Amino acid sequence: MTVTLALDAGNTDPHVRRALSDISLSIAKAKKIVVVTGAGISCSCGIPDFRSSDGLYALVKEKYPAVVLKGRDLFDASLFRDATSTAVFYTFISQLKRSIDAAEPGSTHHFIKTLDTKKKLLRSYTQNIDGLEARVGLLGTACEEAKSNGKGKTKIRTREVRNVQLHGDIHRVRCVACSAEYPCSEEYLTVFENGGAPECPECLSRAEARVARSARAIRIGNLRPGIVLYDEAHPLGEDIGAIHSADLNRKPDMLVVMGTSLKVHGLKKLVRDFAKVIHTSRAASSSSKKPCQVIFVNKTPPGSEWSDVIDYHVAGETDKWAERVIEDWKKMRPADWEIQQTLDGGDAETSLTSFKVVKS
Repeated sequence: MTVTLALDAGNTDPHVRRALSDISLSIAKAKKIVVVTGAGISCSCGIPDFRSSDGLYALVKEKYPAVVLKGRDLFDASLFRDATSTAVFYTFISQLKRSIDAAEPGSTHHFIKTLDTKKKLLRSYTQNIDGLEARVGLLGTACEEAKSNGKGKTKIRTREVRNVQLHGDIHRVRCVACSAEYPCSEEYLTVFENGGAPECPECLSRAEARVARSARAIRIGNLRPGIVLYDEAHPLGEDIGAIHSADLNRKPDMLVVMGTSLKVHGLKKLVRDFAKVIHTSRAASSSSKKPCQVIFVNKTPPGSEWSDVIDYHVAGETDKWAERVIEDWKKMRPADWEIQQTLDGGDAETSLTSFKVVKS
């Protein structure tokens, strides 16, 4: 049965305070944490809400007043069937991209990076397309640095990826014809903003080469945002599936889910898979204490279907909770926050082997 803890009550209620501290300690002690995140972790970063009266959707409606589209429709693959809805989508994405470019990572993003730095993060999985994790130093599946060198079966270097981008990345574009990928430059963004789609440089280059040798003309594809819409296959689907399977086999010992309503089918399965492995390992131990292994941090509670999956629901903002965990961690395990520094001076051998411990 899921236990709900009001984050704000932790300042006044001793029972809630103790439970929150127990969760913080579990994180500090864990060795293989899987983190799953949704849009809620980026709300404080300066990215406007889609559906608010002054949100991005409202701004797009000003340009296309006759078009009737719900917020979810803007992320459904069926929109490409109609030229008008496609133009609305491109304009919407261009506005969203500009908002994201002006945003900064929040405390939750830095918290995930801290877990990675402390060698506690097994992997991060996110529904978000904003790429803010990459800005704090977590290599994502859509990052250029993650691309494989062409040898082997995988398109990306799966072992080095720290953040799996389940819905792609708004900072990338790809060709609908040849699948070539590029960074989303200002040039492409301007075309999208006007409801159009840029031509693919790779296709253009091939077409020019064919014309030069009097060969048959080929189709020139258009570029589209590198995000994955509802009812659309992920271009890196096989690689992401392999990462997921590998992480399950590595037996994670904690799962932290933040800022998502857990409504998307694929994400629900991913969360259940990890929770099952974690709880199975827990069942093998003899401890009778309430487990702090599957944590859900979100303003709204999970549905009843999660009562046997989620151990604790922390009701509140993810940034505030992340900051509290770090604060508790530093108090309870200060040795985890001590750093080693080499001594200055002396010969090379002494400098490499001698060190002192200082508090950060």
